[in-house]
Amino acid sequence: MISLMPRLVARSKRMPIPDKLRDFALTPRHLSLLALLLYDGPATVKELPAGLQVASTTVSLMVGDLNHQGILQRREDERDRRRTIVSIDDEHRAAIESWLAAGPDAWRTAFEPLTPAERALVINALLTFERETKTATEQPD
Repeated sequence: MISLMPRLVARSKRMPIPDKLRDFALTPRHLSLLALLLYDGPATVKELPAGLQVASTTVSLMVGDLNHQGILQRREDERDRRRTIVSIDDEHRAAIESWLAAGPDAWRTAFEPLTPAERALVINALLTFERETKTATEQPD
């Protein structure tokens, strides 16, 4: 498992970028942001750093860059105009979905032969790994 995890991450970062998105100079860090917005839906600029586990300045730079290129949209939250909602622009959604589809398709193939209990075991093991590595990397106060 120790040698498998880096290979899984590296492979997901090498998914070929669709032709429609090639001119945007997208990098693996953009892939994470786009995946979060695609699968979790629109989010506020303040919610994104926690979901991506990166600094808010990094998220602000990525969102600004992708918004400037027209890949992302920013809009005011109608309920609270101080909040900015970020979403994937409809013009690029299909290309982003096709770019990221290999991941969910691979998970469906991997999980299909498993029973619900076996699926839960795998998911719980991954959640435990995430929790334990987060705890190990946190800085003491």
